[in-house]
Amino acid sequence: MVKVLISDKMSPRAAEVFRARGIDVDEKPGMSADELIACIGDYEGLAIRSATKVVAEVIAAADNLKVIGRAGIGVDNVDIPAATARGIAVMNTPFGNSITTAEHAIAMMMALARDIPTADRSTQNGKWEKSRFMGVEITGKTLGVIGCGNIGSIAADRALGLRMKVVAFDPYLSPERAIDLGVEKVELDDLFARADFITLHTPLTDSTRDIIDAAAIKKMRKGVRIINCARGGLVNEAAAKAALQSGHIGGLALDVFAEEPAKENDLFGVDNLVATPHLGASTTEAQENVALQVAEQMADFLIDGAVTNALNMASVSADDAPKLRPYMQLAEQLGSFAGQITETGLKSATIEYEGHVAGLNTRPLTAMVVQGLLAPLLDQVNMVNALVIAKERNIEITEVIRDRVGNYNTLIRLKIITEKGPRDVAGTLFADEKPRIVDVNGIHVEAELTPKMLFVINDDKPGFVGSLGALLGSANINIATFHLGRAEKGELALALVSVDQEISDDLLNDMTALPQIMQVKVLNF
Repeated sequence: MVKVLISDKMSPRAAEVFRARGIDVDEKPGMSADELIACIGDYEGLAIRSATKVVAEVIAAADNLKVIGRAGIGVDNVDIPAATARGIAVMNTPFGNSITTAEHAIAMMMALARDIPTADRSTQNGKWEKSRFMGVEITGKTLGVIGCGNIGSIAADRALGLRMKVVAFDPYLSPERAIDLGVEKVELDDLFARADFITLHTPLTDSTRDIIDAAAIKKMRKGVRIINCARGGLVNEAAAKAALQSGHIGGLALDVFAEEPAKENDLFGVDNLVATPHLGASTTEAQENVALQVAEQMADFLIDGAVTNALNMASVSADDAPKLRPYMQLAEQLGSFAGQITETGLKSATIEYEGHVAGLNTRPLTAMVVQGLLAPLLDQVNMVNALVIAKERNIEITEVIRDRVGNYNTLIRLKIITEKGPRDVAGTLFADEKPRIVDVNGIHVEAELTPKMLFVINDDKPGFVGSLGALLGSANINIATFHLGRAEKGELALALVSVDQEISDDLLNDMTALPQIMQVKVLNF
């Protein structure tokens, strides 16, 4: 009989789901790391919340483990690369606590507006400081929502019900979706300038880390109130403390911190701070939802082989896997390339399959393209949920199958429409089955994508290659490969440069300053 271990406190209905599907289940919350390592080899499935740390040592001892299921969104407590290396699927439940988290953000906003926590402490200490706690109404105020995906859109809807005005910044929010939500889509600086309250609902990525820093705070209205129930690290805590003490920030509500558990923090004790211990998903309804969902997903996987919300494996049948494997890599790279060079909202994406690939199962390939396309700005995107997320954001996804064979025996082309116009990129497989980029925005260029690359658009004028090479050389950056292409002589050209070292922000600025360069982006694959 298949066995599953539930190693964290979870709704008892999760165990009921497993048993109803004929799966033996043990509930052992609160085990030490050594105890988990000692017993994990007996189980095919491991259901967890946030307390269990599934580190490399645990995975190394998990000789029979096939799936790890996280009842919740974050999987920081799971070593996903180690799990992948051992062929263990890692699943989460990304939509089970959306309402709960959005409601917590609204509750924190209310607490800030009326200074409820401080007033409560004062009153219970026998004081009656009615004149001290002068709050503000939220009716008619402007709420700025940073990140208008699943949770952010719910928070926006609740704020609209409270008669607030809502402006939203989200590069992937289409104008049509903004209209449907009843929010005004704006640029980030515009949001900073207009918002009375700001709530964050974005993942923590390289582009969003410290999105609220000292420079951002200077652009905000004096007295702005900020709420973060998303991820620690979005708000620079040192900058926020200084702004609270100066009065530029009128109030700060944090449910998440850069270091957790936050038993000590420099912000603690500062006036106008409201803090909760990562309670965004802590309601009875949310915990039951995610427990049921993770049990159902794991049971489907263990009994039927179905994959839902997997973070490290694709929904591909055993028959299709060998044929699709090289195409899966090509599809993800094409999407990632387009996603990393896109800086505005996506309206649509068309994936064209031509030649040999047109006769294969293209649906998982399309999901891989969309995963790569959305991943640069969104976390928790995988092959299973990528198309769902695109649909939620009104990004139209279209497949086109062409039986004809053109210049290549097999070709995948991705065409996207953004708010600033169209872009496209195409790739193929060579005889060694390694993916190659062969066309970018109509310019022929042949390049194998490597972990660290530069994408450069430049004027086709003498001296460009030398200037760029000299600049990289002076920074001790080694060039591995250098691929060039151009539209016409003396017109627009592009380069894909593979490098061995990381590119610093200062070096990127120096490259941008070169007279021939129109745009340069650092790409990671």
